[in-house]
Amino acid sequence: MLTELSIRNLGVIAELDLLLGPGMTALTGETGTGKTMVVEAIDLLLGGRADSVLVRPGAGEARVDGRFVPAASGEEEIVLARVVPAGGRSRAYVNGAPAPVSALAEAGDGLVDLHGQHTHQSLFSATAQRAALDAFAGIGLAPLQQARDRVHQIDSDLAELGGDARSRAREIDLLRFQVGELEAAGLRDPGEDEALEAEEDRLADATAHREAASRAHELLTGDGGAGDGLRSALAALQGRAPVAAVEERLRVLAAETDDLAHDLRTVADTLEDDPERLAAVRERRQLLHELRRKYGETLAGVLAYRTEAANRLAELESHDERVAALEADREKAVAAVAKAEAAVLKARRAAAPKLAGAIEERLRELAMPKAHFDVAVDDGGQVTFLLGANPGEPALPLAKVASGGELARTMLAVRLVLTSGAPRPLGAASGAPDPSGAASGAPDTLGAASGAPRPSGAASGAPDTLVFDEVDAGIGGEAAVAVGRALAALATRGSQVLVVTHLPQVAAFADHQVAVWKEEAGGRTVARAEVLDGPGRVTELSRMLSGQPESAAARGHAEELLAVASKERAR
Repeated sequence: MLTELSIRNLGVIAELDLLLGPGMTALTGETGTGKTMVVEAIDLLLGGRADSVLVRPGAGEARVDGRFVPAASGEEEIVLARVVPAGGRSRAYVNGAPAPVSALAEAGDGLVDLHGQHTHQSLFSATAQRAALDAFAGIGLAPLQQARDRVHQIDSDLAELGGDARSRAREIDLLRFQVGELEAAGLRDPGEDEALEAEEDRLADATAHREAASRAHELLTGDGGAGDGLRSALAALQGRAPVAAVEERLRVLAAETDDLAHDLRTVADTLEDDPERLAAVRERRQLLHELRRKYGETLAGVLAYRTEAANRLAELESHDERVAALEADREKAVAAVAKAEAAVLKARRAAAPKLAGAIEERLRELAMPKAHFDVAVDDGGQVTFLLGANPGEPALPLAKVASGGELARTMLAVRLVLTSGAPRPLGAASGAPDPSGAASGAPDTLGAASGAPRPSGAASGAPDTLVFDEVDAGIGGEAAVAVGRALAALATRGSQVLVVTHLPQVAAFADHQVAVWKEEAGGRTVARAEVLDGPGRVTELSRMLSGQPESAAARGHAEELLAVASKERAR
């Protein structure tokens, strides 16, 4: 929802700040007061074309700022800004940070749609029209997407099997060599290298190790050695009660010394030179080093690569069989895609005339009784909305409709149908039977209780804010009442609706009304705007009805319009 709009030096608007609320807001005022400049300002915020002619004469630049609060809960507000200099390129800002103009359109996507002669209408795109038809008809696309995903997965699997035959043969030869080398190495234990390193150290210094063990044995057992010293100490302490504890410790130490001497003798006797074993250990360690250099940082990595290479080799060697199996699966998957596409196409073609008929019914209520609306679905399932506004005119794509008023009312009709799920008379009484609405769960056009929560515009498929310009062009009387009622209905379905109107019948249905007027200040004409209260609305509607705001008859008519509109909204 657009909650705040600030405009500086844009056309006749020198300075204008608007605080906007939910529901329907009507912007009214004499021709040339600047109402359309408000719509132009919103268009600039959405990345519309900036022209220096928009800058107020005498000003260096025009600036527009807008604050948006997304309807989806949990999303943060978005602040968009656009600066149009009198000379040079325009500048764009998103949440205060400089950004390309395209970022404005991206940020505003799903937030605002302008209906009239504006480019920022989401329903102009083929994608949006297709989605609208699918939503109207309840066409589920999940089976089609799943079928397409399956084809993509099979294509990916086929690509992973290898390239052409030559590259596959080269890869097989390389893998066979590598797997053969690794298998021939007989590698099983990832800790083998550490064990071989310890063995090499023992064998390489066997003589020195043996001599060291013998020397240590001699120092413990020889004459005058550690053993003799301990035994002499025991003899000196024997039988002396005060040192009995020390004597016992000496006895234990003497016994441990004897055990150490025995172990040293055993080590010295078993350490023998073995040049052949030493050479074998060194050769094995060199082999393991080469394997680590080529296949992994550690022996565990080498073992992992051997498993990976063996699996890849088996995969490539069974290539033809796997390709045949995958190609068979692909044929089935492609057939499933074709079947799903055919089902979607059939459903779209079945729903297209229903959607077109529902929109035509709305158009008849919106002063386009002879309009022809068509929803075309081509063989590829692409959807195009077409409008023939008058008898004898060919139906043209919406983007090519020349009349801004007819286009705006068409968009209003489309929005009403898409948010209600099916057509119904706009003025239907709340108690009237509604076979289509029961299925859709949609509220009566204006029958929702005044205190009932409104669904978000996003939830109904419409942007949060809908802006209508020229929607009342060329109509009046009962048709104008129908347009006002329709706009109010759209607001009850969750969208914030802003409408620029010259018709009191339309303005009377608004929840809020903003009057725009011109006045002279400092020798310059400036535009002003004000949110009207109840008496202010009566005065403004009186002006719109007769050009005489103080006319008793006009005021009575204005009060009657407001009362009727209020009664209908409360139904």
